[in-house]
Amino acid sequence: MATIVENSKVLSKLTGKFIDVFGGKEGLKYFFSPGRINLIGEHTDYNGGYVFPASITIGTTGLARLRHDTKVRLYSLNFEKDGIFEFDLATVREKTDGEWINYVKGMIVALQEAGYQIDKGFELLVSGEIPTASGLSSSASLELLAGVVLENLFGLNISRLELVKLGQKTENDYIGVNSGILDQFAIGFGEIGKAILLDCNTLEYEMVPAELGDVEIVIMNTNKPRALTESKYNERFAETREALRRLQTKLSIQSLGELSNEEFDANIDLIGDNTLVKRARHAVYENTRCKIAQKAFVAGNLKEFGKLLNASHASLKDDYAVTGLELDTLAETAQKQDGCLGARMTGAGFGGCGIALVKHDAIPDFIKKVGDKYEEVVGYPASFYVAQIGSGATKLDVE
Repeated sequence: MATIVENSKVLSKLTGKFIDVFGGKEGLKYFFSPGRINLIGEHTDYNGGYVFPASITIGTTGLARLRHDTKVRLYSLNFEKDGIFEFDLATVREKTDGEWINYVKGMIVALQEAGYQIDKGFELLVSGEIPTASGLSSSASLELLAGVVLENLFGLNISRLELVKLGQKTENDYIGVNSGILDQFAIGFGEIGKAILLDCNTLEYEMVPAELGDVEIVIMNTNKPRALTESKYNERFAETREALRRLQTKLSIQSLGELSNEEFDANIDLIGDNTLVKRARHAVYENTRCKIAQKAFVAGNLKEFGKLLNASHASLKDDYAVTGLELDTLAETAQKQDGCLGARMTGAGFGGCGIALVKHDAIPDFIKKVGDKYEEVVGYPASFYVAQIGSGATKLDVE
């Protein structure tokens, strides 16, 4: 797959568009921020557990340059009909209802509150390849794009970990989604050909070579519209927090991720509510699955890894209730296909994408059969593409 980063013709076209929109190209700099997939460990990040994500070569490209005044001017090729959004830095705390520019505004605010000086305006043209609301983290990709743009334009001496944390702060405080740190961390720290095992309690992490042999990761997009702030994501966050609070009446724990399956099972009476038990059980059991899956992945036991993907999806469906007809149709149909080692939803759920481990030679037949079944059941087509694991958010070296 030719990506926007690798394709100099596309970058040249974007440069031409920047000139058309903002005039001239003096001082122009180029940036890229990827999307991400999460191999396993879903809804564990804000519950203090492990996650196992990777950045992908599909992402968001930005062309930016400083201005000499305090005006910020933003333009997206994905929403060209909206034209240029313009605001002054003095009004950056004022959100714009329902607009993508809030992710840029939020990063400016987060950096300023952290003590970094952003005292001039800038122009930024954005082109995103990630399908909106696909579960591949288009929002975190845009947050980290804004982060690396601001870091570079203003010469900020900021660590990558702090930038990642400020991306999460933007999502939580400015946008209003109670997400964990998975998305921003994967996008900030991603490396070509490597997945990341991240302990969301301690933020200790391990880069794990993704040696898949004759197996590929296929992304399956439901093409169902989804908005996290309008979904039940914050509800799940609140439910697991309440389950934790009830467990803390007896157990000395700070997060559900600290519990083994056995410890959880021995203390479910403390929760006293069947729905809350199911939500917490997913968080605990999924965390255990993630740790086992990483060992299988490193050992090259992809069959075992695939079984854990299947178990993850079943838990997300039955205990966490975040899948729905579209994701269930994709994952469960995929699981039945020859050459598929395992499949599950990835991301927050409620639409978005699934992933499948599929033997290379079986991919064309896999896509046809899963695609046909999906369209028959849901009434519109899914999209499929093979994921390539790429680098994290970065400034591009463009001549």
